Amino acid sequence: MFIRRLNNMDYFKHESAYVDQPCSIGKGTKIWHFSHVMADAVIGENCIIGQNVNIAGGVVIGKGVKIQNNVSIYTGTVIEDYVFLGPSCVLTNVTNPRSEINRHSLYEKIIIKRGASIGANATIVCGVTIGYYAFVAAGAVVAKDVPDYALMIGVPARKVAWISRHGHILRKEKDNVCVCPESGLRYAEDNDRLRCLDIEETAPLPESMRKSEKEYDFYKTL
Repeated sequence: MFIRRLNNMDYFKHESAYVDQPCSIGKGTKIWHFSHVMADAVIGENCIIGQNVNIAGGVVIGKGVKIQNNVSIYTGTVIEDYVFLGPSCVLTNVTNPRSEINRHSLYEKIIIKRGASIGANATIVCGVTIGYYAFVAAGAVVAKDVPDYALMIGVPARKVAWISRHGHILRKEKDNVCVCPESGLRYAEDNDRLRCLDIEETAPLPESMRKSEKEYDFYKTL
């Protein structure tokens, strides 16, 4: 295990991983066992690329992204900052693939907005956008756009609740406002969309809100 230097930025690459040139990898990013970053990929700072991950050329990944084991990210995918991709989740880039037909110039985009989480073994069909801080449950199949803060479950995936930036199901309180039980951040629904009243979706969390002190089940009792 050793440190590589690229574009004047230091990052970590396990000795079993491959990084093709040219590409851009941000400072502090870690690329683990048997992973492959292909030429012309762009990866931001402080990402974690787990074991057996493939990142194709033309993929754009923001900073602070965590990609768990056995994930392939294909050309046409844009992943914004602080996205979580669970183990063995699937992202596609052609709606009607045929081995005999070359559609390399027709790859379709997947855009995953800042802070969203994709659960283990979930499938994201190409041509969709996953909204800010949305949460796609394990095993779900997403075939249409997902609103910000939506909790998506099932096959095909459907919205079953709103979920906070800290990953807790939100319930309406007085004045039609929801409050996250962990952070205290307030959310309001408007025309079937949710927004945070205290921090803009593109703004970083304060450092004081970046570490959990209690287990998930604790907040379910509040």
